[in-house]
Amino acid sequence: MQGCFFRALPRRFGACANKALKTDHARLFHTTPVRLAQVAKLRSELEKRIAAIPIERFRNFCIVAHVDHGKSTLSDRLLELTGVIEKGGNAQILDKLDVERERGITVKAQTCTMLYNHKGLDYMLHLVDTPGHVDFRAEVSRSYASCGGALLVVDASQGVQAQTVANFYLAFSQGLTLVPVINKIDLPTADAPRALEQIKDTFELDPNKAVLVSAKSGINVEALLPSVVENIPAPVGDETKPLRLLLVDSWYDNYKGVILLVRIFQGQVKPGDHVTSFATGIKYHVGEVGIMYPLQTPMTVLRAGQVGYIYFNPGMKRSQDAKVGDTYTTVGSEKLVEMLPGFEEPKPMVFVAAFPVDQSNYEHLEDSINQIVLNDRSVYVQKESSEALGAGWRLGFLGTLHCSVFEDRLRQEHGASIIITPPSVPFKIIDPKGKEIIVSNPNDFPETDALHHKVQELQEPYVLATITMPEEYLGKVIELCEGNRGVQTELTFFTSIQVILKYELPLAQLVDDFFGKLKGLTKGYASLDYEDAGWRKANIIKLQLHVNKIPVDAVARVCHHSQAERIGKQWVTKFKEHVDRQMFEIVIQAIAGRRIVARETIKPFRKDVLAKLHAADTSRRRKLLERQKEGRKKLRAVGNVVIDQKAFQGFLAK
Repeated sequence: MQGCFFRALPRRFGACANKALKTDHARLFHTTPVRLAQVAKLRSELEKRIAAIPIERFRNFCIVAHVDHGKSTLSDRLLELTGVIEKGGNAQILDKLDVERERGITVKAQTCTMLYNHKGLDYMLHLVDTPGHVDFRAEVSRSYASCGGALLVVDASQGVQAQTVANFYLAFSQGLTLVPVINKIDLPTADAPRALEQIKDTFELDPNKAVLVSAKSGINVEALLPSVVENIPAPVGDETKPLRLLLVDSWYDNYKGVILLVRIFQGQVKPGDHVTSFATGIKYHVGEVGIMYPLQTPMTVLRAGQVGYIYFNPGMKRSQDAKVGDTYTTVGSEKLVEMLPGFEEPKPMVFVAAFPVDQSNYEHLEDSINQIVLNDRSVYVQKESSEALGAGWRLGFLGTLHCSVFEDRLRQEHGASIIITPPSVPFKIIDPKGKEIIVSNPNDFPETDALHHKVQELQEPYVLATITMPEEYLGKVIELCEGNRGVQTELTFFTSIQVILKYELPLAQLVDDFFGKLKGLTKGYASLDYEDAGWRKANIIKLQLHVNKIPVDAVARVCHHSQAERIGKQWVTKFKEHVDRQMFEIVIQAIAGRRIVARETIKPFRKDVLAKLHAADTSRRRKLLERQKEGRKKLRAVGNVVIDQKAFQGFLAK
């Protein structure tokens, strides 16, 4: 009879995930007074049940795992077990973005509250489904701040992977209690004993406490919730003290303004309260509070220990005012409450330039970018213009997957036609006085003449990359890392056939399709995770593409001195394929500093001036050819190369 109270409720109110149920939800809220009364009754019964649960029976937990180890599917099974959604409903209910469903990854951390009856007592469980990929580490750290424990999920067939290790240490450093879960035990290639041995050796976790499940088929999933209740500690907080809440995340709603996801550490918050932000000092009146069940479900109050949403009336208009990690309290209690230690906002590490294919679509594309940025504040946006491609933007991301997901969302959700330049990373310039300047746009990188007078040192960002792979690919992976200017720091055999390799790599090499090359070399068996390793002195140079001695501003890159020639040859060969022949010679050059590292020439169209001439008239023949030659020199001197925008699209296409 666990969760029996809400066996019938989801069909009418809670389970609004798929379209049919959403329609029912809307009908309940916007039709007859009888239906509205039914909803009000269900809500009040839900609230009574929650109000009767003390903070000692709250459990806030998240799911930690490598990409594709079954986090979202496991979340679905837990929501079904507690009656929040119907069985066999919409898969991956917490993956709300189209790109998440299409790629099978989690991009935004999503949350849901569950009610669970264990040994005759009600418990309120709050689940956070976190991303696994390193690019969305900011989402993961935000999730951990609102949790007391985590399910550490390991795929029984793949074992411990790079992101499992990285996310484990992130969770461990925040003091979360970890419950090991071995997933996909029903696969033909599953090796549960090996996975248990790995979690014991790698994380020093007790394998006897591990729960073996199959999230897809539902095998043994019911054993997880008792394990959560018994092992994960309850949150601590006094609801009689002044309000102290942490802003965990936010998203934008066209009608309500910015909606905040919050964790209440002490006190309580209800509609009508007058609250203030520690970070901005702005005061607001609370309009509504509630829980995610799985959609926004209003409540009359949120108490200490709970995670829920609030929005203001009048609404918060600017998403920039919702500073993640900010503390809010009731107006008048500012001196009674200390600000909670917030977490650092992520810094963009990969930059691209984005331009509309057709400049008439500039405003539409700007609106589309702004809408996505409202829900993803880790994207850096600055306007930029190019002589070749027109007006556009410089966008900064946490990594190449983050950039790729953003581009997919622009194309799918907003129908955008967009040109994206290859990714680049920021560089640091230190002048003779010791002043540090971060340069994210290659066009702003100083020319060779300025380097001697105005620059004392150039630095580039490094990362510590953790690669796990089968032993048979070790030689190839070491070769790849060494070829990308890597420095080996650690080599560990954590099973007889699995290897963990750690390398310090320049971030510029990592964004140059390093992961694609790694997957190709290891037939997809390697996994990669990385963390910031600071700045290092570097011998870097600006590489530009010149067409008839005029630099093309849309194609510029800062690269290591040793790679300028290789990249330059690739550029001129590829650009030549996309530029049409003209009436005069076109010279395409790749220039690194002052040195021409590669060159291609497109020969001009040539008119046959001798067509009507008698073959024997040699002096007249020579005179006509000389005149044509002089005319060509003049044409080359005044001729402007007209390059179709399609040439740039073809050149910049992946």
